[in-house]
Amino acid sequence: MRPPLISTSRIARRTGGTRAAARMVPEETPVALSYAGTTHAVMMATPSDLEDFAVGFSLTEGIIASTDEIEDIAIEEAGAGIDIQIRLKDEANHRFEARRRRLAGPVGCGLCGIESIDEAMRSVNSVARTDLVLSSTEISNAVRLLTKQQPMHAETGAVHAAGFYVPGDGIVAAREDVGRHNALDKLAGALARAGTDGVAGVVVITSRVSVEMVQKAAQLGAGMIVAVSAPTALAIRTAEDAGMTLIALARGDEFDIFTRPDRVSTGASADVA
Repeated sequence: MRPPLISTSRIARRTGGTRAAARMVPEETPVALSYAGTTHAVMMATPSDLEDFAVGFSLTEGIIASTDEIEDIAIEEAGAGIDIQIRLKDEANHRFEARRRRLAGPVGCGLCGIESIDEAMRSVNSVARTDLVLSSTEISNAVRLLTKQQPMHAETGAVHAAGFYVPGDGIVAAREDVGRHNALDKLAGALARAGTDGVAGVVVITSRVSVEMVQKAAQLGAGMIVAVSAPTALAIRTAEDAGMTLIALARGDEFDIFTRPDRVSTGASADVA
């Protein structure tokens, strides 16, 4: 399997002149996610943690309800890319086939594909039941701790990360990818395979918060999402509808709370270094 990082030559221009040098850059590879032998989606992704990617994508896109519905995962080289063949158990496969037929209707004009629009704007799972409350210190520490678990970003400066923060334990899992959605899918897969319940912690991401990121976090059961960049208006509305606390622009000791501020306390708390 191709490596996730590649060494490439460059000419480095710096104060005082130029020099030839090498630099590590992340690989970007077409990765097909196929079910029952048929490609469902092709994502440009970093070729690492691909089993986590397969499981997480299947979960966050609502293709499966749990990891028990996956029969087998096979990762194959496919020309210039990688094909992840996912075999579902019978009941899950029947649901998936019915879904594919429903979305395969003819689309003859602009926005006539109403079912596809409904799919993009799908309702999200309610996460209002979570009773997790974090201090301001814990929120800042969650972002700081995620930085320590980004080895590919440390080498390249060119990948996103998604981590899962649990109070008292710190970041219990983190995944990186050139695509922010992919990083979150890989995290979802890692948590599911480890049997970690999303209600126990907070999703922390290094990117902006789009509606898809909120949808995927809610699918995990996470009641809070913390991001270093800003949210979109639709992401805020979606988080509000889901009962999710959305915290963004988390940099240093500063952050903005856009929804459900009742889960953020003003007190400090001890944390994992």
